[in-house]
Amino acid sequence: MNGSPGRPDDDARVIADSLVQPELFGELYHRHVAAIHRYVARRLGEDAAEDITADTFLSAFRARSRYDLTRPNAQPWLYGIAANLIGKQRRAEVRALRAMARTGHDPVADAWTERSDNRVTAQAAQSSLAGALAELSAGDRHVLLLVAWADLNYQEVAEALSIPVGTVRSRLNRARRKVRLALGGVDPRLVHDFAEMVGSG
Repeated sequence: MNGSPGRPDDDARVIADSLVQPELFGELYHRHVAAIHRYVARRLGEDAAEDITADTFLSAFRARSRYDLTRPNAQPWLYGIAANLIGKQRRAEVRALRAMARTGHDPVADAWTERSDNRVTAQAAQSSLAGALAELSAGDRHVLLLVAWADLNYQEVAEALSIPVGTVRSRLNRARRKVRLALGGVDPRLVHDFAEMVGSG
């Protein structure tokens, strides 16, 4: 066990307390399950999201004694576990991205797109983006989507993937270049949650 527990509302405190009272780990689950599930569903689809999300928290529970208790927010750690599990499903993710590239249909994004006049343009952009994502290396895709879909900053992505911040920056810059190229003339702002991904950073 590394470091010392923080404030009672910190994830680190919950994890530390769960070492003595394992049932308390459920609080960490309740705090973060929706975000982790949403992220996994975006990458692998709803069918796989339930299992991968459950496996993420099971893996976290089993590894909780090794958690660095100086980090009050466990979300990057959980995203890192999820990304590792997603990486084992790489073929399924690439297949899903290629299917989206062909159809332009992203069911999660469609649910968030409220204005029908923007939906057609957004779907066209999603098709191009999905194709670009399918062509990225797994490492570049992990970094890009942790920033774009999980809203992690560079340091948090570095923690999640156990890589240096400099590697995060270089992978993100490379991935953004490829995605911008794939967009062609489509305004990235119409693809709501990709705006940050293709912006400068």
